[in-house]
Amino acid sequence: MSDRFDLVLSKGTVWMPGGPVETDIGVRDGRVVAFGALAGQGEQTLDCQGQDILPGVIDTQVHFREPGLEHKEDLETGTRGAVLGGVTGIFEMPNTKPGTTTAEALADKVQRAKNRAWCDFSFFIGAATDNIDTLGGLERLPGCAGIKVFMGSSTGSLLVAEDGEVARVLQQGYRRIAVHCEDEYRLKERWELVKDGAPVHMHPVWRDEETALRATQRLVRLAEAARRRVHVLHVTSAEEMAYLADHKDWATVETTPQHLTLAAPDAYDRLGTKAQMNPPIRDERHRDALWKAVAEGVVDVLGSDHAPHTLDEKAKPYPQSPSGMTGVQTLVPVMLTHVANGKLSLERFIDLTSAGPARIYNIQGKGRIALGYDADFTVIDRKASRTISDSWIASRAGWTPFDGFKTTGWPTATVVRGQIVMRDDELQGQAIGEPVRFLDTLL
Repeated sequence: MSDRFDLVLSKGTVWMPGGPVETDIGVRDGRVVAFGALAGQGEQTLDCQGQDILPGVIDTQVHFREPGLEHKEDLETGTRGAVLGGVTGIFEMPNTKPGTTTAEALADKVQRAKNRAWCDFSFFIGAATDNIDTLGGLERLPGCAGIKVFMGSSTGSLLVAEDGEVARVLQQGYRRIAVHCEDEYRLKERWELVKDGAPVHMHPVWRDEETALRATQRLVRLAEAARRRVHVLHVTSAEEMAYLADHKDWATVETTPQHLTLAAPDAYDRLGTKAQMNPPIRDERHRDALWKAVAEGVVDVLGSDHAPHTLDEKAKPYPQSPSGMTGVQTLVPVMLTHVANGKLSLERFIDLTSAGPARIYNIQGKGRIALGYDADFTVIDRKASRTISDSWIASRAGWTPFDGFKTTGWPTATVVRGQIVMRDDELQGQAIGEPVRFLDTLL
């Protein structure tokens, strides 16, 4: 075997499982094969002097809108934004048109992503009342990230609201199930508060913390009875975090950069319906509780919940305005700024964005920098001062709630399986994304 490497990442601080190490990385055939002093041994060299080389960031909750809603986003523009933001892998949600609820719809998405996705990808299958009995087989298909359940209505038509139906979903298959926890019954009861028009500040009043807590409690009770692992997406409230801290045997926890950064009422004052998402941006009491949960290890993973809508759609009067905001491209710089400000360590950021996703979803070959693992890297300059702007956003939506946000820390290169796909804010090479592999489906 040749001693030369396809790629050498040189002179950087490499964040390995044991901590930061000053070493070069040798890559061959898309995998990490060597560490050490490797200067001059690569067909290609990426100079990382003064920078940190992190395991590739994996965003396990994005909505890229294809098929059916491509005027908002598609798989090419969504993954373009991902790699420009330092993200090397994404898990995409099923509320497209048609919804991703069948083997045919999943295969169609996988095919659409070939030669168009800039990073590696996987797609959730949506649970629906008419496909529950097939979910055990669907979750094992190539390209499937698992099953997604909407317990409360959000963007799209997928909904599994009743306990009996949720219990049936939990009985199908064995992989971890991702769940949007809002109680549909309470949402309907409280619709009177906003249905005839209201300021967008009423969004967290309508979809209040009790709405989220009830669904989360129902889910965990059902998961414990079924002995099925679940993942509670975008947790937003102090009450949920306190409850989930006592129920970690079966439930893992996600929160988002926007819920850790924005707070009501200021977000709604400044951004209007651009701050509208489900579950909502809440007040400082809840934001403080989310940070406490991050510090205490309750939170397992960060997901952006990238869910773009056009500015024209967002300009509709509330509550006709749709919920959702862009996020995949801003996840890394926003969270690096919190690292710089002392809100979390870089080690914890890595745990939340690479090791955590790999651990809870049993991702094969990703989540750490180690021999034999995929050569996925997010290279960052922790000292870089930048300002996020709408003009930087690759999404077809063309806007971000973080327009004007001053960052300390910035992704300078994105490497996917040994291929440099972003360097210094510019795309490189071709779209080479492939389906993420999972240990659970090898059995």
